Amino acid sequence: MSKFIRVDMATKNVATSEVPEKYDGIAGRALTSNFVADEVKPTCHPLGKNNKLIFAPGYLTGTNAANSGRLSCGAKSPLTGGIKESNTGGTFGQKMAKMGIKAIVFEGIPAEDKYYVVKITMNDVTIEDAPAETIGMGNYEAIKVLQAKYGAKAGVAIIGPAGEMKLLAANISFADPESNIRSAGRGGLGAVMGSKKIKAVVIDDTGAPGVPIANREDFKSAAKRFAKALTTHPVTSQGITKYGTNILVNILNEAGGLPTENFRRGRNEWANDIGGETMTATMKPAW
Repeated sequence: MSKFIRVDMATKNVATSEVPEKYDGIAGRALTSNFVADEVKPTCHPLGKNNKLIFAPGYLTGTNAANSGRLSCGAKSPLTGGIKESNTGGTFGQKMAKMGIKAIVFEGIPAEDKYYVVKITMNDVTIEDAPAETIGMGNYEAIKVLQAKYGAKAGVAIIGPAGEMKLLAANISFADPESNIRSAGRGGLGAVMGSKKIKAVVIDDTGAPGVPIANREDFKSAAKRFAKALTTHPVTSQGITKYGTNILVNILNEAGGLPTENFRRGRNEWANDIGGETMTATMKPAW
């Protein structure tokens, strides 16, 4: 990935550059959180002009590695007031990676009281008026409208009515290959996107070169080993599939990695009330 794109919603200017050297060796959550720490003033209003919203795919996004198609979204959170990273699936991040885009930054607030669609292709980034019928529309229906206009395979990041109203828990939704929804659901980043009057970001990876892999045979072998580990480990192959991600509360608590009191501690005494001690009891010997 080599492109670093900045979209200024106040001026409607778009700047595409090489990745800043300080971000060259990081991706995903590390990139979004470092960027927010570097460029967003801690005292700024999260829904004001000085906050910035950044999308960045992970290291392996766009490859055939199992569970790798992830995208990190970052900004100052209107819900917590701190640096927020919210993670999602869907096709958007994979398209970014295949197009060689390391990150997309959205900054500024337009003077006009209307919503826009930011369209990204291999050759251009444009800012267009959002279709009027999508305003106030639920995300599933709005995605259908946008994919009818921009192409059935277009990647879509979108806010719904909650984001438009800048509700503090609003999420950003992303279309998956079946046009269902995956969401960056933590921290109210949909409100940040709404504050910048971005109804949706549409990405078309037609002509994308794909993710370069230095040694394909070694990568293929490692990907197979990782996929086998996921399908044979008792937590990923049995626990999560049977009980859902709730089971991870107990596991993280045992490992000392369950954020407690703003991560002052990594364990607490009430984790079993959340994760369910009885549901994970049979799994303990396998951890």
